[in-house]
Amino acid sequence: MPLVALGLGSNIRRQHHLTRALEALESLAAPHPLQLSRVFESPAVGFDDERPFYNMVVAFETELSPATIDRHCKAIERENGRPAGPAKFVARTLDIDLLLWGDSVECDDTRRLPREDIERYAFVLHPLAELLPAHRHPVSGVTFAALWASFDATDQPHRPIDFVWGERRISRSDET
Repeated sequence: MPLVALGLGSNIRRQHHLTRALEALESLAAPHPLQLSRVFESPAVGFDDERPFYNMVVAFETELSPATIDRHCKAIERENGRPAGPAKFVARTLDIDLLLWGDSVECDDTRRLPREDIERYAFVLHPLAELLPAHRHPVSGVTFAALWASFDATDQPHRPIDFVWGERRISRSDET
């Protein structure tokens, strides 16, 4: 069964919207457990609204197709007040991106797997490497831990923060 990894981000009512996303994704993943990275805060680089983001990665096993997962993620975004449309670099209540679907490599008009953001942004690669360190990038074959170890995050500041979801405390003091 494929392991799915999703990147989550919010810079509007961050705690609230990530919590709502996690609740919805927990239902989507059931009966399989939702695996969580720590939550990282990062600046909103290139955005008109400079409120910082909370970002994290979640993973779970599923039999759902990438298209079905995309539809569910877009519905969760809409339910949390994100308008539909191609607007980039604007404040958002919630952003959920399909990063990986097993070892699938796919590129068409609607989706690219694995998502290019994995190797482009520290706020994506760091939590992914933390959550799935031994997992290999489907194209390069390099582990996410090794990709993160060689990543230059000098110009991409981000820091782990304490985050509470239900009974779970996702703490900045957790080791990677």
